[in-house]
Amino acid sequence: MDIKIPMAGSIVKINVKKGDIIHKKDTIMVVESMKLEMPVDSPADGKITEIVVSEGDFVEENQVVAKLE
Repeated sequence: MDIKIPMAGSIVKINVKKGDIIHKKDTIMVVESMKLEMPVDSPADGKITEIVVSEGDFVEENQVVAKLE
């Protein structure tokens, strides 16, 4: 399952790493847009198989930022 970013902005913090087991609604990263920080929550329970962004990266709305299995 792809985890997508809800809005364009910069990744300010990544709270998970590859292999982490997470639960629905866990905050996996934080994105900053227009000086507001917004958490990006997991849409489901699972295991992080890939993180495709780094802290400081600019991301577009609906861009895939991580993969969950």
